[in-house]
Amino acid sequence: MQIGTRRAPLPVGPWAKRLAAAMLLTAMPSAMAADPPPPWAYPVNPPGLQTPPDDGTRHTLPGTDRRFTWTELRNLFKVPDWRPDGHPPMPDIVEHGARPGVFACGFCHLPNGLGRPENSSLAGLPAAYIIQQVHDFNTGARKSSEPKSLPINFMIATAKAVNDEDLRIAAAYFAALKPQPWIRVVETDVVPKTQVGGWMLTESPGGGTEPIGTRIIEVPEVLERTELRDPDSGFIAYVPTGSVKRGEFLASGANGRIAGCATCHGADLKGAGPVPALAGRSPSYIVRQLYDIQHGTRNGAGAALMKPVVAPMTLEDMVAIAAYAASAGTP
Repeated sequence: MQIGTRRAPLPVGPWAKRLAAAMLLTAMPSAMAADPPPPWAYPVNPPGLQTPPDDGTRHTLPGTDRRFTWTELRNLFKVPDWRPDGHPPMPDIVEHGARPGVFACGFCHLPNGLGRPENSSLAGLPAAYIIQQVHDFNTGARKSSEPKSLPINFMIATAKAVNDEDLRIAAAYFAALKPQPWIRVVETDVVPKTQVGGWMLTESPGGGTEPIGTRIIEVPEVLERTELRDPDSGFIAYVPTGSVKRGEFLASGANGRIAGCATCHGADLKGAGPVPALAGRSPSYIVRQLYDIQHGTRNGAGAALMKPVVAPMTLEDMVAIAAYAASAGTP
């Protein structure tokens, strides 16, 4: 397998005009150029990156007799379901989407709802919260600080096309799923060198290491299995040494500068009522949300409550809080 070439499993189709319109909605104020988003949290595929042609090979994974070609694995309207016994039956909107323009929810978020760093984990989130976020994508209240983020642009296009009943069904499905351990947090001073592929970081095929700095480096545990959309193969999140403890302190509110996260997100960040749990979720995703709220690209009712909380945060604060939240386990 050629690592670095099999990176962009999202094909181009007749919905391109809808997607182009959605991308226009993500245009950022020029003032944002002075404070660009951290590229490690907002990976963008390099220009010209191509997926290899489908040679007809039917790929396999351990523990399942299912087989899929690359064409099947890239089909936005038919989820490649490797382990159908590992989750409840998927509703049609989750497994197939709705043409034109409403992609299968389970393609990006996976049948188990755990998602990947370039999108979000939906498993166990309150259904009302999921519905509200889709509405916010639809109205333009929620965008990304990186206009070239294809996963967000896909989400915006889907949010504009989905009907209320399908949205309700999909939200209920993901809300009923139980989150599972998915991200292994490792504190370190040195990380593998990485490149961008499939809108996420992956280890460079040439190897090598570099200082982590003020970053979170989140990569697949086993790249080949992630490329095949294996629902049993998660991620490693490398975080700066000491960041988990510092994040726990910041999240407690004891610092006097940042309000305590548990007030809304519950004890140990495991959620409270309609407020989402943060525990065990992608730390690079969490950093993106904090940054987007702080910089005004994520709005809506929930974001409005968060704005005074994130206003005093530095990027180092965001990294520490996200590292702590990811390490706190699953709800």
